[in-house]
Amino acid sequence: MKKLKPFDYVLIAGVIILAFVFVMVLAHKNKMFSKSPVEETKKIAFQVMLRGVTFTSDKSPFEVGEKSFITIRNVPYTELEVIDVVYQPKKIMIPTGDNEKPFIVVNDYSVPYQYDFVVTLIDDAKITKDGAVVGGNKIKTGLPIVLEGFDYRFAGTVASVKVLSDEDLAVVKQMRIAAKKAKLEANEKKFEETQKANKNKQIEQKQAKQAK
Repeated sequence: MKKLKPFDYVLIAGVIILAFVFVMVLAHKNKMFSKSPVEETKKIAFQVMLRGVTFTSDKSPFEVGEKSFITIRNVPYTELEVIDVVYQPKKIMIPTGDNEKPFIVVNDYSVPYQYDFVVTLIDDAKITKDGAVVGGNKIKTGLPIVLEGFDYRFAGTVASVKVLSDEDLAVVKQMRIAAKKAKLEANEKKFEETQKANKNKQIEQKQAKQAK
């Protein structure tokens, strides 16, 4: 076996060092360009602010328990459940001339069919160090988003994002139960009103025949 000379040892050491440096540089680049690692998957709720929504119907386009199709950054995502809806007519400030209460807030009757909505939706999200991710998009405040249903399509922005705890999920469950109960009661009331109207109509028709 050939005996190694001192120069050979130096050459081998140099090759090993170069290989080590190459591996470290490659690992650093992969770390820089890799996506944020997923820590866990959890339920999140996020609120969407819709300003100046115009509709003339006496019924809100959004209902708790129903689903709305979501488009994020012009890319269709999926249908998500609506767990809460809050809305009010457009407001305007009117000065009062009172130093203690310089103005009051009232409905803006110049735009009687415009409303501001806050719609809360629920979804499964991948939780990373950079935030919650749904449909390949990071859900953050200010993100443009579109809500679409059978007879509406409104553009808004994400107003808040919350990772739901077990206590929050229990509250969501109660909200679902309350919404179903309210919807059932509304349907029963509508049915009773229809029955009453039909009965009154029959009585009026009978009285009209008797009068002839």
